[in-house]
Amino acid sequence: MRMLKKLFVAAAAVATVTAVGVGPALADPPKGVTPKETDVVGVGSDTLEFVMDQFSFDFNKSHKGTKLYSWDALNPVTGLTDNIVTKSGCAAIPRPDGSSAGISTLILNTKTADGTAFCVDYARSSRPRASTDPAFGAGGISFVALGTDGVTWATNSTTNAPNNLTTTQLAGIYSCTITNWNQVGGSNGAINAQLPQTSSGTRKFFLTAIGVTTPGSCVNSTAEENEGIDPVLAGPNTIFPFSIGKYIAEKFHSAKCLNSTCTGNPACKPTSAQNRFGCDAHGSMVLEHINGTVPTTGTGAKTVLNSKFSPAFLRTIFDVVRWASTADHIPGYLDKFFGSAKRGGWICGNNTAKADLLHYGFLATPFCGTAS
Repeated sequence: MRMLKKLFVAAAAVATVTAVGVGPALADPPKGVTPKETDVVGVGSDTLEFVMDQFSFDFNKSHKGTKLYSWDALNPVTGLTDNIVTKSGCAAIPRPDGSSAGISTLILNTKTADGTAFCVDYARSSRPRASTDPAFGAGGISFVALGTDGVTWATNSTTNAPNNLTTTQLAGIYSCTITNWNQVGGSNGAINAQLPQTSSGTRKFFLTAIGVTTPGSCVNSTAEENEGIDPVLAGPNTIFPFSIGKYIAEKFHSAKCLNSTCTGNPACKPTSAQNRFGCDAHGSMVLEHINGTVPTTGTGAKTVLNSKFSPAFLRTIFDVVRWASTADHIPGYLDKFFGSAKRGGWICGNNTAKADLLHYGFLATPFCGTAS
């Protein structure tokens, strides 16, 4: 996908690609549907895009009135960053690609032409609050817990890397003081250290977990997060951070891509037993161990995130909303979506939503619906 994105980004900057239909493996609002001003619309994280697409599909199927929508990080057909009209009465904007891009769009507080509604109601985030984010208070934002994910490092199945690295070794690789796999118990090979795009929440979380503020000059940041099929990740010397939940969803619950870029309409054809949204874009990558702990437990379709994985690499995933002076600091009109089960939040309390979370590789959290 990223290779296509590079080739066509100039064209995408000046042309708006029409949103495509919700069908097997596709996302965004359905073809021909422009969300109403009163609908709830989100943008942001690649890691959370497909589970939010599923939430949207299931909620809208069973509820009348206000609908829930989620715009993917990249156009689901072309793999490009195009322009989108998030809802009726809003101007076209570049599609936010990543957690930070989604949050930045949310806090612009852009409203519809008549001033009655926000153009973006929430942002998907796979990272926690950053020091540069607006505060948790009046005029700020609330990070509302959705579930649990983890991040580990991945290699291709044929690799010169060992299957385990410590936090210190990972820091050395991404600081460029460790540049060959034979320095950490692997075979001779110059390390190809890769990170996701700079707005990625997974990138931000991983670097924080390993204690690296600024990656070294040997590190490349051109790959789209959680896409093992990107050509820049090929070869036996690559290392790349990967969401454990997204990897589980891709490898064990999603249909195989129909082409090497995993783009098109459709990009894959899921069966009724596979996830409706997203394709298997993990390529030949495998998840590796950190500090002697394994990222997953179980096998096949019963593979789940290991809740005892190295603690610093487990994370809460969020929906970010504008702070409100309500009891749970979630705007009243969003409570029925993102609030706790006790407050009637659909995502936290509905059995279908709970199953969706697991099918897309994430674990439930007892703090679902808690704002911070």
